[in-house]
Amino acid sequence: MDDKAYLQELIAQGEHEQQDFKYKVDDAMKLARSVSAFANTEGGRLLIGVRDNGSLAGVKSEEEIYMVHKAAYACCRPEAAINFRTYHVEGRNIVVATVPRAMGRPVCAIDEEGRETAYVRIRDENIVASPVFIEMWKQESREENMMPYTDTESRLMEMMRLNPHQPIEVISKIAHIKRFLIIKILARLIRYDLASWEFNGEDFLFFLR
Repeated sequence: MDDKAYLQELIAQGEHEQQDFKYKVDDAMKLARSVSAFANTEGGRLLIGVRDNGSLAGVKSEEEIYMVHKAAYACCRPEAAINFRTYHVEGRNIVVATVPRAMGRPVCAIDEEGRETAYVRIRDENIVASPVFIEMWKQESREENMMPYTDTESRLMEMMRLNPHQPIEVISKIAHIKRFLIIKILARLIRYDLASWEFNGEDFLFFLR
């Protein structure tokens, strides 16, 4: 498959959980959100020099690669892995930057004030990660393999059975359990496939499987 056919195949997929179009790259910190989101989810690729409608704009590949390098290495903590390939199509340069899923999550994007925020990729959007995800990744890094089951876990699971698809704050209020404990328990329940989540466009909602 030649470069043109390959790019056309990618562009035909549109933007989705593992693909994002970038007309140009002029803000490394903003781009770092996409890098963070891909690294924290299932990986993905940036098609740089492609407009939102899928038409080819082209870029100066050296400048774009420098900016993406900056986003991945200077504006993400820890640094995110990334690799590049430049395609020459119809007299234009298109850069495909591929971000693999990170081995050690979370990968956080750093903003202008030095604050670190982890993102996840949901459909074609970069969303600030739920604190439950942050806790889940921390538990994985500590290799926590035990699932305690106390009265607190029992009360929480009963509450979730009766009141499914609720955000953390509502779960905490109804179950009368402190927020930080809710986060820890939900992280364990999801890791052990006893609970799951969905995003409604505003909040992460949690429910038992």
